Amino acid sequence: MRPYQQRLAGLLAESGALFFRDGLRLKDGRPTPYFVNLGVFRTGRLALELGRCFAEWMVERGLHREVDVLLGPSYKGSAIAQAAAIALYERQGADLAFDYDRKEAKTHGEASGQGNMFVTGALTDGARVLIIDDVGTSMATKVDLLDKLKADEERRGIKLDIKGVALAVDREQTQAVYDGQGRVVEGARGADALAAFTAGTGLPVWPLLGIRTAMSALLESGAPVMVGGERRPLDENLMARVRDYLAVYGREVLA
Repeated sequence: MRPYQQRLAGLLAESGALFFRDGLRLKDGRPTPYFVNLGVFRTGRLALELGRCFAEWMVERGLHREVDVLLGPSYKGSAIAQAAAIALYERQGADLAFDYDRKEAKTHGEASGQGNMFVTGALTDGARVLIIDDVGTSMATKVDLLDKLKADEERRGIKLDIKGVALAVDREQTQAVYDGQGRVVEGARGADALAAFTAGTGLPVWPLLGIRTAMSALLESGAPVMVGGERRPLDENLMARVRDYLAVYGREVLA
């Protein structure tokens, strides 16, 4: 594991962002024994540490020299993009811009009559953009963001250079399967969510940390995680629940 991966796994446990509880369901309707919620990175230290993980990953790949704007889908991604931009400047002196989308277009003030869907104004013609978000499950949030970007390009007559999507944590799941009435079919295995996103958009997806690697690291370290509202280390019983779950809903991941 890379140092930033080890730290990120520890942060998931320390913050309670990774937790187990009975009765959990994903946004797409599927059941899950665990959840990952980076919204609980609510202190300056936690936000900065997460930003530093992204910064180290970007520097490792040289992306800090190939990107102008870090774009985070609202709401969680917006805070992460800002934290990563701060960490890049702190550690590398790379002064990248950041931006995030609105839930509703702004039409007053400087945006009067324009319907701006993005906040900071960093998305200028030719800008090289890296999308940053917390978790990858179905990738629907990222598809919605790309639709907004396309509409913004057409409205303003500009062209953006979208480099790809960086995720803090990859749940390593397939897409949900739905019946004819639009209800999720439990136990059904859909397509690889990240591969389907790349096939549909042409954009690569780069996770900092996969859920299997995170779980294995936390099992080895003995770091306590939230289980049913109490903190305790992962054990083989919990790991078996994760393995059984991913055997149904997980995608294949190269070692």
